[in-house]
Amino acid sequence: MAVLGERARVAGFALAGATVLVADDPDAVRRHWRELAGDVAVVVLTSAAAAAVAGLPPVRRDLLSVVMP
Repeated sequence: MAVLGERARVAGFALAGATVLVADDPDAVRRHWRELAGDVAVVVLTSAAAAAVAGLPPVRRDLLSVVMP
């Protein structure tokens, strides 16, 4: 599992063993999105991160993405 978004919203997920991908601007979000590791099955996005990747093609068909409330 990976968590992608702003540092303040994603940092705590590291304590649960998630891969934390800090991205404080849309370009960083899109870069991390394109470079997701092949062993990531689920990616949790902050709402800002989800907005940054909206409309981009999925990285893989088997990748589940969810947006934080």
